[in-house]
Amino acid sequence: MGVDERRQQLIGVALELFSRRSPDEVSIDEIASAAGISRPLVYHYFPGKISLYEAALQRASDDLASRFVEPPEGPLGARLLRVMRRFFDFVDDHGPGFAALMRGGPAVGSSTTNALVDGVRQAAYLQMLSHLKIEDPPARLELVIRSWISLVESTALIWLDGRRIPRAELEVQLVHDFAALAAVSAAYDQEMAEVLRQGLKDEPGEGPFSDLVVRLVALASPPAV
Repeated sequence: MGVDERRQQLIGVALELFSRRSPDEVSIDEIASAAGISRPLVYHYFPGKISLYEAALQRASDDLASRFVEPPEGPLGARLLRVMRRFFDFVDDHGPGFAALMRGGPAVGSSTTNALVDGVRQAAYLQMLSHLKIEDPPARLELVIRSWISLVESTALIWLDGRRIPRAELEVQLVHDFAALAAVSAAYDQEMAEVLRQGLKDEPGEGPFSDLVVRLVALASPPAV
């Protein structure tokens, strides 16, 4: 193999192992064995264990950030639901690696990998602005979006620990969470109210945001006697 081809192979092998165990638990010997090469040859392509891990996590973070990309067409609620499904596809496929990346650790806690995580969060933030067709966000909107991104991360991490809640329910719930955060902010700020109105104007009766309204109305209604 050529140098770049071999490097890409080793990155792919590392990511496959990270999908089953945390990077901290995966040794260079295991990566070499899975790739069918010797340990010294791994070091020929990567100067150290951390450099290989960082290269693998760079590819993973690029993949994760791409999950938030969605053409800005159609109702906002449906778009966000598709984003959440792709996000949880990644979490499902790379559980231990995702958890280690987000929580940090000896193999992934370097300044480089911390910057990768921040890059994913920023990419998600910019994609949310794109969905909302906002170029110069007011302060309250930035707070809502960044708070929601943190909620998405923490929800995924908790879900991985036992998967006690059906994944599909969480995907819808997180879309509802975004609407709820925006609605609370809109109740205090006219600019946010206009952002919310624009985001909901094309929402169909069967969309996830409409479903949230129905659920809240039912919750507020007195129980039948």
